[in-house]
Amino acid sequence: MIALPPQFRPEDTPLTPSIPPVLADHELHRLLAEDTPFGDLTTDSLGISAHPGTIRFFARDPMVVCGVEEAVRLFALCGAQVRLLVPSGTEVPTETLLLEATGSAGALHRGWKTAQTLVEWCSGIATSAAAIVAAARRGDPGAQVAGTRKNVPGNRALAAKGFRAGGAVMHRLGLSETLLVFAEHRLFLGSEPPAWTLARLRGQCPEKRVVVEVHGLQEALVWAGADVLQLEKCTPQMVAEVLAALAACGSAALVAAAGGVNARNAEDYARAGARLLVTSAPHLAAPRDVQVRFER
Repeated sequence: MIALPPQFRPEDTPLTPSIPPVLADHELHRLLAEDTPFGDLTTDSLGISAHPGTIRFFARDPMVVCGVEEAVRLFALCGAQVRLLVPSGTEVPTETLLLEATGSAGALHRGWKTAQTLVEWCSGIATSAAAIVAAARRGDPGAQVAGTRKNVPGNRALAAKGFRAGGAVMHRLGLSETLLVFAEHRLFLGSEPPAWTLARLRGQCPEKRVVVEVHGLQEALVWAGADVLQLEKCTPQMVAEVLAALAACGSAALVAAAGGVNARNAEDYARAGARLLVTSAPHLAAPRDVQVRFER
């Protein structure tokens, strides 16, 4: 996790104009093979596989677009010529043309549903993340939103791309990269004083910030020496109370709000003083609707 300097304002940074594909060709081939393991029975049986055609993706819903780069590559791997109109990270209204591909009917039908579903799912995450970011920055222009790793297993790269396209960052992409001490860790520490635990972690990982998850004011004060205190399922009022208590005891810990953060309450959490809002909500967002149109 990154602590933002006071002079940095996330709202001054636009959504990423272009985010490269996050899946390698062999992963995209696997997705295609999942849908057509032994060819396209209907298209082949109709005898239309070699007929030329065009497929276009349109935004049926307003959305923050994501996953179109992967969709473009999927069609290219099927043998089509593809043109990307709108990159990931772009907010678009209904009826926006996102991409178009030309090629044989066999190629277009092979890539169609995999590419469409991928864009819809990724755009759902991106659109949800963008709504939370917008709400948080209404409460505090300096607030940052971070996505958890509670993605559908096996889809972390695409989920992270969705958060990034929506203007958020990732909280932690895996257990290997950050120090985040949960109560479930502390259960095994016995009577070791918190100051010793923090000192051991800083000695073991001197380049890492120490984050401790707490569940209320008393735990926050016990672990006030941490670099970041992650308040789990605390109300905005509790966040404000913790911040006041930390200031009174001279703690410089950054306060993050986590657990149940969404677009409806992000503004309140940011207004209460949480500089970082940790959320899983976009992982459960409904896909956005992409309309597909074929032409001969």
